Amino acid sequence: MNLPWTTAWVTGASSGIGRELSIKLANQGVKVAASARSAHALEEMARLNPNIVAVPVDVSDSDAVAAAYQRISTQLGRIDLAVLNAGVWYPMEARDYDIAKVAQSIAVNYMGIANALAPLIPDMIAAKKGHLALVASVAGYRGLPKAAAYAPSKAAVISLAEVLRLELLDHGVIVSLINPGFVETPMTDVNDFPMPYIIRADDAANRILAGLKRGKFEIAFPWQLVAMLKLLRILPNALYLRLAGRL
Repeated sequence: MNLPWTTAWVTGASSGIGRELSIKLANQGVKVAASARSAHALEEMARLNPNIVAVPVDVSDSDAVAAAYQRISTQLGRIDLAVLNAGVWYPMEARDYDIAKVAQSIAVNYMGIANALAPLIPDMIAAKKGHLALVASVAGYRGLPKAAAYAPSKAAVISLAEVLRLELLDHGVIVSLINPGFVETPMTDVNDFPMPYIIRADDAANRILAGLKRGKFEIAFPWQLVAMLKLLRILPNALYLRLAGRL
């Protein structure tokens, strides 16, 4: 796969989709700044390929993200591709509503992306090129059981990606929205419910890279789960709530 990027920044890179993406990009010659909170996991991954640079950061800390961005820009140069992938998942029903978990979900899943966009957007506009990839989830399509903290944070990312795609296209900046279904990662290991059409993280990374290379707006998979949830998305509220309640 011939890739159009020279440098990339991947957040949430210490495990799962972020790790697989970082390794695949690096193996194809892209200089990758890999970020996550776990410095040890990042350094271990960086030893696999000299194209990977470990840049530990807590994406919920705006000052730390700005400092990490400056370090990456100094060390690797202008970022061509940013895959903003850091996320947390807390299964939570309404009866177990936990404001601390809700706050962290928003801080990481939404504000973690916003914090990275703050320095990325003006630099890409100035360069008149760049590719921003925001990782949300099919869980952001509609309210789903056990997702009282997660689904709203991902719905916000979907909305943000739509706004940015409209407003940045004329500036030469491509915006992509990544909506995975269930993927085998440490995040989904905690789930005690069926996960239909679950796929491996390396499979997810391949699908994402293929979609990003084509400049697609939405990269969503697997198609069976996406089709089912997109149908639920367009149903009238009364019908949706009746069907979802039965499920």
